[in-house]
Amino acid sequence: MKIAVLGLGTMGAPMATNLIKAGCEVTVYNRTRVREEPLAKLGAARAEDPAQAAAEVDIVLSCVSDTPDVAHVLLDGTVGAIHGLREGGLVIDCSSIAPAATRRFAEQFRAKGIGYVDAPVSGGSEGAVKGTLTIMCGGTEEDYARAEPVLQIIGAKVTRIGPVGCGQIAKVANQIAIAGTYMALAEALTLAYRAGANPERVVKAINGGVAGSWILNNRSDKMLNDDYPLGFRTRLHRKDLGIALDAAHEFQVPLPIASLVATIEDGLIAQGHGDEDMSNLARFIREGAGVPSGPMKA
Repeated sequence: MKIAVLGLGTMGAPMATNLIKAGCEVTVYNRTRVREEPLAKLGAARAEDPAQAAAEVDIVLSCVSDTPDVAHVLLDGTVGAIHGLREGGLVIDCSSIAPAATRRFAEQFRAKGIGYVDAPVSGGSEGAVKGTLTIMCGGTEEDYARAEPVLQIIGAKVTRIGPVGCGQIAKVANQIAIAGTYMALAEALTLAYRAGANPERVVKAINGGVAGSWILNNRSDKMLNDDYPLGFRTRLHRKDLGIALDAAHEFQVPLPIASLVATIEDGLIAQGHGDEDMSNLARFIREGAGVPSGPMKA
């Protein structure tokens, strides 16, 4: 299987790595060219632009930060992948962008006889490395059937939601849900600490009940230690919440929790914390409670 991977950031690079390890013939392209070098050492071919990357493959997989980035790698001028991918090819876009933009992009590829699946992912950098991502897909049943073997290499749970754009809608729902969970966990642990309970023991206690979650298991230690190494960037979650809030306005759905978290993330980004993991929402609660920087010790 010949695949071009466009975008080699925190998520795209490990996706490409797992495809190579699975025996796929992979061609890579990234605007910051140095990021291609580790993949080349693993056997990937390098292309000068997305069109060249797409010219000799069956499938193009893109994973970039935002709508303009997707437009650039897929559609730009004479260098977008649409100018290289042949009729009968397939695009799998794992970026998280607005559903309406996804539909517009898909229409342009369909006009050239090229399939399109939007396949945004959840699971953070850990999931990308381990190949255990949750992947939410939109596309025709035929296009999804072609995309699924590729997605099963990079993800552990792959679900077709519906037509093109539905993957992005599911990702919006995911980002709304985790916003509230991160915020609630930060509140719970900070209150426990300020009230005199051992917060590490609180984590162990509530993990066995209804409050148990992936976020509790994987991010509570970051909040307790006041240390937020990269998992999923705060500024990217804020971008996703912007998409969610736009959709909420369109369909007249109130999102009070998402709106609050977006405002808090705006403050964190303004303070220079946008590239930290979004578990840094705990900074806001800790500071409001007067908890000093550093680990919360009982």
